[in-house]
Amino acid sequence: MTSNNRRRLAAGATLIAALAVGVVPTTNAHAAPAAPAAARATTPAPDMDGVVAALNAAMAQGAPGAMARFTGPKGVQVRTVGVRDRDTGAAMDIRARFRIGSVSKTFSSVVLLQLVQEGRLELDAPVNRYLPGLLPDDRITVRHLLTHRSGLADYTDAMFEHTVPGFEAVRNRVFSYQELVDLSLSEPRTTEPGVAYKYSNTNFVVVGMLIEKITGKPVAQEYQRRIIKPLGLRNTSYVHPDVRIAGLHVRGYLHPDEEGEPLVDSTEQTVSWAQSAGAVISSPADLNTFTTALMRGRLLSPKMLDAMTTVTPTDTTNTRFYGLGLRRYDLSCGTQIYGHTGTVQGYYTYAFATRDGRRSLSAMANTSNKGSANTALGGTLEAAFCGKKPASTASASARSGPSTLPAESDLPEHR
Repeated sequence: MTSNNRRRLAAGATLIAALAVGVVPTTNAHAAPAAPAAARATTPAPDMDGVVAALNAAMAQGAPGAMARFTGPKGVQVRTVGVRDRDTGAAMDIRARFRIGSVSKTFSSVVLLQLVQEGRLELDAPVNRYLPGLLPDDRITVRHLLTHRSGLADYTDAMFEHTVPGFEAVRNRVFSYQELVDLSLSEPRTTEPGVAYKYSNTNFVVVGMLIEKITGKPVAQEYQRRIIKPLGLRNTSYVHPDVRIAGLHVRGYLHPDEEGEPLVDSTEQTVSWAQSAGAVISSPADLNTFTTALMRGRLLSPKMLDAMTTVTPTDTTNTRFYGLGLRRYDLSCGTQIYGHTGTVQGYYTYAFATRDGRRSLSAMANTSNKGSANTALGGTLEAAFCGKKPASTASASARSGPSTLPAESDLPEHR
């Protein structure tokens, strides 16, 4: 038999064997590579009972309701508990919109990093190059804003020193960006530029100013053109300064500082005190789509996404980190997840995905100013991404994971 005949017979045998198990070989050089067999074997199935336990724990700590939506190789799994409206008793609904708070910062970062890709600004250039005279220190760079290392004081510390009175004072107020920056600059700076991480909403107010100065358009239009429309996020919007949440939505409830005082319905507000730092409205499905698309490189170039996911620690636990408008949590099972937390009056939000974008979780509880409820909601991350742990190791591994640590606060909290 000639060598050519032998090759033809071998190829035919391979094809027959492949067809027998329903697999056809592909010659597409651009096909996505399959996950390694070892990775597939060790990826834990989500512990949805554990997710429900975390949602119920958030309710036990004062949230009227909570919900979570997980996406993975085996599809979508959703869980809801409690109510989305205390007056009507309407059950929590996974389709409902809500205010996502500081998850908005990741939206703002994506827009700004796209402008960096386009050569319209530089990460390590002084902010004052683009906004002359805005800041009192030419050493503060664009990167310092995105990494919370500018040293600019967070104006919300004074604004919400007393939670409910502070909120009611700004509920219907419309601020300019400059007014918010001026509030920050009236306070002492927290650190020298670039020296240390110190979370400040002021940083992302300035990011909004940069976006509008460079593009000549409102941030709402840039969110829409660069993120919302390309990804088909039908339930995501930026309506500032309108106070309403259109369509099916979750009502938010704010805990007063005083124990025993009734919850305050905080649903309707301008969120003008936050704007590009926290005024986006979305839904669990849209947040899953956004974090997945971001991690899969649909919004940024590989080089820019690498820059965004290059992180430094935010505390001494070595489990929490911050990149460019993006948090990273290292879970007890070794899984690293990227995304952001969100707090706005009446809502806590978590929106995270694995670096390959194959798994994502969005979770929300409709309360705030109750840190224990926020910490409890964070337990959805361990359950979803690390799965069910053997009884012999569950308590030990839980102690090592960030879900047992107090939740990181995006706003001042007094309870």
